[in-house]
Amino acid sequence: MARNKHPEETVNLILDVAFRLFMEKGYEYTSIQDIIDHLGGLSKGAIYHHFKSKEDILVAVTDRMTAESNKSLAVIRDRSDISGKEKLKMIFKESICRPVQDEIFAVAPNFSNNPKLLFSLLHDTMDEVAPNYILPIMKQGVSDGSIQTDYPEQLSELIILLVNVWMNPMIFDNSEEETYRKFMVFSQMMQGFGLDIVDEEMIERIQELTTIYRKNK
Repeated sequence: MARNKHPEETVNLILDVAFRLFMEKGYEYTSIQDIIDHLGGLSKGAIYHHFKSKEDILVAVTDRMTAESNKSLAVIRDRSDISGKEKLKMIFKESICRPVQDEIFAVAPNFSNNPKLLFSLLHDTMDEVAPNYILPIMKQGVSDGSIQTDYPEQLSELIILLVNVWMNPMIFDNSEEETYRKFMVFSQMMQGFGLDIVDEEMIERIQELTTIYRKNK
């Protein structure tokens, strides 16, 4: 029975079921009871032993989905054969184009209706992504001369806030056209810093992800 499984197996079972239901029904239309009903006898108490809420389950589902692909971002960050500017474009492109984003945008909720999830996104953006992925690249770029800024830490935070928050259709419910316009403003802003890191493939990809999100709302 599910209740006799080891804790890590129980967690994986919950996440497997939750992910499938989020994909089939959408996050907003999946309840904790729906998840329980598909767990083969696992109790509500057992779920709440591992997760405090449905929002916590979604965070764990997303973390598991991105854990492996994040390794590829670290590989780009740690390369020694390309400039900081080249790395910045490469890591930005990889983060948008990686296939796991299709699943993330398909199961994602409307963050404006989920303040706890929005706070989690902001925390991850400012405390994890900016200092651990973007800032090291920015500092290398300043050192090798490919990036010109006296404020690498603040520019790192600005870039990732624009990408993860302002341009995020899951927060502002942007249409494909609105996403395109924001992306073009972002591109022009980056060019002002001498960072031509946006290309046509990225623009098409972010519009594609917007379509996936809106289709599964």
